[in-house]
Amino acid sequence: MRKFSLISLVVLAGCVSTTEAPVSQQPKPAAAIVPTDAQVSRFKSVVANVEPVAERICRNKNSKLNCDFRIVIDDRPDQEPNAYQTQDKTGRPILAFNRAMIAKARNSDELAFVMGHEAAHHIENHLAIQQTNAIAGMILLGGLAALTGAGSGGVEAAADLGASVGARSYSKSNELEADALGTVIAKRAGYDPVKGAAFFSQIADPGNRFLGTHPPNAQRIETVKRVNDSL
Repeated sequence: MRKFSLISLVVLAGCVSTTEAPVSQQPKPAAAIVPTDAQVSRFKSVVANVEPVAERICRNKNSKLNCDFRIVIDDRPDQEPNAYQTQDKTGRPILAFNRAMIAKARNSDELAFVMGHEAAHHIENHLAIQQTNAIAGMILLGGLAALTGAGSGGVEAAADLGASVGARSYSKSNELEADALGTVIAKRAGYDPVKGAAFFSQIADPGNRFLGTHPPNAQRIETVKRVNDSL
């Protein structure tokens, strides 16, 4: 069942955004970006085609997962274009597109690919992996700081660093994995994932930075082409 509404969410995974800067450092747009009625209608059409495919692949791949996707419009104002995957309190997977993202997508193929990518993060259980890695990193560095005689402030800082490093430790491989499965989802829903992956041309290339959360754009596009050619 589809519902489009404002949402307030805390735990996120695998965002597709036009910037990687922390939220506190992201420049706010001069004016709210509002999609046209035609762009919202296009988004809803893509949802109608992609959602059942994503749910079917989810159930076939992991029958233990909650595969009842809820795809929503995050209509909070003054946001940079963004799409992300999270879960509600019951564990139901949520795919959220903000209004700026809906307006920025140049065609249905881009919307479908991004939607498939975010659904893939849930299907591949990346949110749980991210949370597990964060806890492991927090315990490891916090414990090492305590063993070396650091004060409470030092232990807390080390634990925070460990959580951050742990959460990012597999993020690049997770993104490529989501790109690959997202390609399958978009293709089976009737869209061109290679054309959809052209959305990366609108994203600043993160290169291969240490602890960067996304792999280089060229590597992502090559992954999409390779998987698409195999289908």
